[in-house]
Amino acid sequence: MSASDGRRRASIALAYVAFAFVGVSAAVGGVLLPAQIADYAVGEATIGITFFTFSGGFMLAGVTAGTLMHRLGTRLSLVAAGAAYAAAALYMATRPPFWAFVAVQVVLGYGTGLLESALNAYLAKLPSAAVLLNRLHAFFGVGALLGPLLAAWMLGFAPWTAVWLTLTVACLLLIAGFWAGYPRRAPHGGDHGDPRHDAVEPVDASGPAGERAAAAAPDGDAVTGRRVRSRAAASDAAGGGLLAGALRSPAVVLASTFLAVYVGLEVGVGNWAVTFLIDEHGQTALTAGYAVSGYWFGLTLGRFLISPIATRVGLSATGTSFACLIGVAVTAGLIWSVRVPVVAAAGLVLLGFFLGPLFPTAMAVVPNLTTDRMVPTAIGVMNGVSVVGGAVFPWMAGAAAQGVGVWTLMPFALSLAVVQLVLWRLIVARMSPV
Repeated sequence: MSASDGRRRASIALAYVAFAFVGVSAAVGGVLLPAQIADYAVGEATIGITFFTFSGGFMLAGVTAGTLMHRLGTRLSLVAAGAAYAAAALYMATRPPFWAFVAVQVVLGYGTGLLESALNAYLAKLPSAAVLLNRLHAFFGVGALLGPLLAAWMLGFAPWTAVWLTLTVACLLLIAGFWAGYPRRAPHGGDHGDPRHDAVEPVDASGPAGERAAAAAPDGDAVTGRRVRSRAAASDAAGGGLLAGALRSPAVVLASTFLAVYVGLEVGVGNWAVTFLIDEHGQTALTAGYAVSGYWFGLTLGRFLISPIATRVGLSATGTSFACLIGVAVTAGLIWSVRVPVVAAAGLVLLGFFLGPLFPTAMAVVPNLTTDRMVPTAIGVMNGVSVVGGAVFPWMAGAAAQGVGVWTLMPFALSLAVVQLVLWRLIVARMSPV
């Protein structure tokens, strides 16, 4: 193995660690919410404002990530992302005033969003990118599994601010790893969006995109086809044509809405399940924290297991999503109707298991919803809108918990599952033949 291969493998491993860290950061929030509510003496709806400020920062990162990576390169973009996250986490560890606690979520969201964008962009340029990206997002689930365990354990002997101090230290270690382990520029000599590099990048003619590129090129010249597509894409991007086209596409709009509802359900349950188990089922904070870890464990397990099993039995990706959505609805209904602590805890694991494959599958079918050139833009729009759902729906769940009772969490989840079923049916009707 050459030195460059070793460095690349190290950078991939570090990307997995970084995404696990992002998962930990996302999952500790639900465990910390009761302590933060008590500390600041605010209600569920008020603390839910942080969902909006975090999402605002995350969306801002999505808008600016491409420009930053083009100007700074991969390594400095990752360092900047880590620095933003570490600064926000350290400030929260000081227990700031509530208004500042809400405001600093913008910086935290920006650091998180830029970190995710940069790592996805880096791995997308490597060989076997699809495999690498699937594993990358699976490691988010691993971190989300560990996060509640860490937070629940630390809350047993330390204030909630100590959790953010721990995350600050971990992020500083990641920053050092980014500086040492990543190249200044992305593979192939440049970051995304540089047509000079796109023009000479070979096309994989074994896949659908490669076949269409070869068909569009004179005499089957796939490289020439790539040059033509690159020039056209650069022209469309310069005029805002791709973004406008994505926003005008009913299929992309539906898929974006689907992901917004999905993320709202996933994050809503993840954030409020601890409060649900404590208030409705009389569980201790430690036991509830462990149960929510089971929810994230089910999410991770579903992403690892359901797709291979479905492929083995001959179930399509769209059919798998239908089956999973039905499983989500049935499980939410079961937890709601059978008010037994053991059923609630086991049901959360099952709920996470069925939720797991939905996000990756929605991303995987994008090439069947739009043209090849539109795929990256469509995915960007879907990601951005999904973050909005991750703010709005958890806030709605918190407002319902405060105004009516936290028992509303499961009928809330059931309602969102039904909405997703309707949206998925509309999306499938707009897919091109595979």
